[in-house]
Amino acid sequence: MKLAIALSERADLQRRISEINTRLNRNAKVQEGEVPSEEPASLLQELDDCLTRLETLIVRINRTNQATIRDERSIADRIAERDCLRQRIQIMRDFLGAASDKVDRYSKTEIKIHSTVDVAALQKEIDTYSRTLRKLEETIQELNWTTELTE
Repeated sequence: MKLAIALSERADLQRRISEINTRLNRNAKVQEGEVPSEEPASLLQELDDCLTRLETLIVRINRTNQATIRDERSIADRIAERDCLRQRIQIMRDFLGAASDKVDRYSKTEIKIHSTVDVAALQKEIDTYSRTLRKLEETIQELNWTTELTE
């Protein structure tokens, strides 16, 4: 099985587990004399099966990500870089938005507000990080589709 297929299955299992959680909570209580629309015991068994499969899949994905090396870097290393790069870009975009906000002055006597950074330079830096992120994500996707999942 390719790593990309395993990642897709993991996402599907996570959705199913979330749905089972919702269904369990809907059937946690019933009015006296009524029966639940679904049997909680069978839902709990389905949950257990899904969680067991998910755990196995996560372990295999993590092992594969750690063991797959290209250009002296593992997929796990690239994922860590991607996650931090995403966070860096988001924080910088938020900061850029705050620095770019115009503050209206209604008279010349009001205090003038200035940005503390060069907005254009910061935008160029964000653009550079964004290009790096796109290339990194392409590399990760390529590796996901060409790497066999380890046992």
